[in-house]
Amino acid sequence: MSENRTIPSDELEVFKALANENRLLILQWLKHPEQHFPPHKEVEGFDNGVCVAFIQAKLNLSQAATSQYLSILQKAGLLIATRIGKWTYYRRNEEALAHFVDQLKHTI
Repeated sequence: MSENRTIPSDELEVFKALANENRLLILQWLKHPEQHFPPHKEVEGFDNGVCVAFIQAKLNLSQAATSQYLSILQKAGLLIATRIGKWTYYRRNEEALAHFVDQLKHTI
């Protein structure tokens, strides 16, 4: 019996990224950032995302741990990072999330 049992590496990266409660929380919070984070002083609104400092404070984790979680989500394509001055802002990559959900419907 020779079945093709491979899952594309990009899908595996997404599964790995989603396999952590804190990373899932980040994605949930960023879905409606205005409900979970205070307004930014440097930029108006949340079009560019949420500053790392706000995400770190909400997670109540170190800067290094928070950055690692954000990096994993970004490498999986689930977050988009925008640098403004000395700050980095993160927002969800809605297109990538929709694509992943669509792929999930077809492969599982």
